[in-house]
Amino acid sequence: MIRLDIFSDPVCPWCYVGKANLDRALVDNPGHPFGVQWHPFQLNPDMPREGVQKRAYLEQKFNGKARVDAIHERLREVARAAGVDLDPDKPAKMPNTLNAHRLIHWAGIEGRQADVVDRLMRGYWTDGRDIGDAETLATIAGEAGMDAKATLRLLHSDADADDIRARDEDARRKGVTAVPTFLIAQQYVVAGAQPPDVWANVIAELAALKPEA
Repeated sequence: MIRLDIFSDPVCPWCYVGKANLDRALVDNPGHPFGVQWHPFQLNPDMPREGVQKRAYLEQKFNGKARVDAIHERLREVARAAGVDLDPDKPAKMPNTLNAHRLIHWAGIEGRQADVVDRLMRGYWTDGRDIGDAETLATIAGEAGMDAKATLRLLHSDADADDIRARDEDARRKGVTAVPTFLIAQQYVVAGAQPPDVWANVIAELAALKPEA
C-alpha cells in the first residue's frame, strides 16, 4: 500500500473536480496501490465563524460581477468535462471550514473519511448545504454512518480544533500553497485537479516499480 495524502478544502471547486477525477481513475484501476488520507487546508482561514454571503464575497475579491460570472462559467465547463454536477452559484454562503475539517478528521478515525469528504463536497457544490453549520455537519456525519448526536456535541466543543489549525499551518510551512495538492508516498507532489489519465499513468508507473515476487 502506498500512502496518498490529499490536502484540500471542501469549498474549493477544483478539489471537488480533482476528487472526482481521482475516484474515476481508482475505479478504473482496481488494483491501485493507494491508501488515501485527507488533510486540512483552509482556503480562507480568517473567514468569520458564521461565514459570509458567497456572491458578495467573491465579487469583492475578484473585482466585480462580470469577473465572477466568467470564473463560474469556466468552472461549469471544467465540471461538465469531468462529469461532475457542480453549480458555483448554488451555495449561498462561503463558510468557515474549520468544523468541516474537524469532521473529516473524526471520519478518518472511524474509517469513513472518503464518504464524508464526498458528502461535504457534493452537499456544498451540488445541493448548496451550509457546511459551516454544526447541525448540517452532524447530519452529514449521520448520513455517513457516524453518530450524529455525538458529532454535534464535539462540534459544540473545541475538540481537535487546535490540532486542525496546527496541521494546516504545517502544510503551509512544507510548501502547500494551493489545493488540491496530492502527496504520493510522502515524496512526490501532484498539484491541481489532474484528469483521470494522469492518475492512470501514475498508477502504471508505480506498478512498474513494484519488485517481482
